[in-house]
Amino acid sequence: MIKKLHDMGLRSEHAYTAAVASIGLSMLTWATSLRVEPGVGLDRADRWGIYVGEWAPTFFGLGIALSHYEQEEGSLMGKAHTNGEHKRQMTGTA
Repeated sequence: MIKKLHDMGLRSEHAYTAAVASIGLSMLTWATSLRVEPGVGLDRADRWGIYVGEWAPTFFGLGIALSHYEQEEGSLMGKAHTNGEHKRQMTGTA
């Protein structure tokens, strides 16, 4: 799943940005719900804030998974480059 997300263009920075944005959005939805629905009370505003706030850990988790995938992919690319360079040196080609 992480590879597919990465292949679709999602990077760890995007997931981290979404996590931080969801924290701000959580506070915004809580405050908005508190103002727009004054008769309903604090409980409903809290539920909205918590609902949106639950997205942040998910996005942070995706960011970490994508970061590990990106590092792993980078190290494999480095190994392929090193192996190719070694083969060129052994054959004497430039």
